[in-house]
Amino acid sequence: MTTTLITGANKSLGFETARQLVAAGHTVYVGARDETRGRAAAEAIGARLLVLDVTSDESVAAAAAQLTELDVLVNNAGIRGPLKAPGELTAADLRNVFETNVFGALRTLHAFLPLLEKSAAPVVVNVSSGLGSHTLATDPDSIASKFTPIAYGSSKAALNMVTVQFAKAYPGMRINAVDPGYTATDFNDNTGTQTVEEGAEIIVRMARIAADGPTGSFTDRHGTVPW
Repeated sequence: MTTTLITGANKSLGFETARQLVAAGHTVYVGARDETRGRAAAEAIGARLLVLDVTSDESVAAAAAQLTELDVLVNNAGIRGPLKAPGELTAADLRNVFETNVFGALRTLHAFLPLLEKSAAPVVVNVSSGLGSHTLATDPDSIASKFTPIAYGSSKAALNMVTVQFAKAYPGMRINAVDPGYTATDFNDNTGTQTVEEGAEIIVRMARIAADGPTGSFTDRHGTVPW
């Protein structure tokens, strides 16, 4: 049985990923800051609750101490941050977004590394975004070039680099970044053009790769995403 932890899994893409992986036979832990919402989500799909706030060292350490095994970690928890014009953005704005999207993912990965290293086929999926792609952000034909989400985009670009460096440092693990695409969730006020089922597809696919699968990659459901 594959044991999987998904952070930020009580709603949206995280919840749908958890649902699909439960259906695929995984023992899934729904990571959630709020115990009430997390428990309701876990019970709805036959998963287990793990109370976990990725912005807190103490919370993440306490969560890691509750598990004895882990095969797959999906770093899904993330925040959008302020939609401000570049000239109005402050260092504090970036710091707040990075605390969840980058430091939170790193904090969680660090805490659960000892369990992942015991797995026969450890997998890490970092949920990134095409808005973190330098190539797409500078391609006039890409929708990503039409926006200036400095806080969110730069946090995902940083997460991509974390992914690459950890993949090099831990060749025995499969560590990849994925772009769910423009999915209709409360993250974008449900303006996305994909369903959550479509958005979760690449997360689920990469969570289920075997020990000989790719590592250090950045993909969406259509294929490779440029860095």
